[in-house]
Amino acid sequence: MPWLDPVVLEGAHARLEPLSHAHHDGLVEAVNDGELWKLWYTAIPKPEAMTKEIDRRLDLQAKGTMLPFTVKQPDGTIAGVTSYMNVDAINKRVEIGSTWYRSNVQRSHLNTQCKLLLLGHAFETLDCIAVEFRTHFFNHQSRRAIERLGAKLDGILRSHLIVNGTLRDTVVYSITAAEWPTVKGHLTYQLERKR
Repeated sequence: MPWLDPVVLEGAHARLEPLSHAHHDGLVEAVNDGELWKLWYTAIPKPEAMTKEIDRRLDLQAKGTMLPFTVKQPDGTIAGVTSYMNVDAINKRVEIGSTWYRSNVQRSHLNTQCKLLLLGHAFETLDCIAVEFRTHFFNHQSRRAIERLGAKLDGILRSHLIVNGTLRDTVVYSITAAEWPTVKGHLTYQLERKR
């Protein structure tokens, strides 16, 4: 099924490669930059759990519900991971999520580039009708980043999940196919601006 075929996506500020166990050591190094697993409102693996996390994502890929990527900086350094998830080929919808980046690349062009690549592939190759983003109500950094992309708020799923022993209100955003040309122009402009 073409929706789930691993693919390499590349731009000036980031390269997305299909996740593999060969990326393990680089992902451990990335997660250590900022001790990301200590964020209580998200689920980021500890360094010693990275093999299990890679296995989990690859298992979901084998089941047809996720297409995970390793995110690399232009110099080849691993910056983190992202995924197409909750894949719905029949209704032509995906969610972009399970994303985390090492601290030293957060708020850089890397995330904008990744989202431009993933959204472009979703709308222009997979012919999606909508792409969704979900995050914890208290993950204000993620919410601001999603809103900066041009995604619109769909709503909040109250007491949606149990995360790290607490109830998570999940904030849901989306970009529709009709909105994609404007969002693409916005993201392209953001990448061309100096920071």
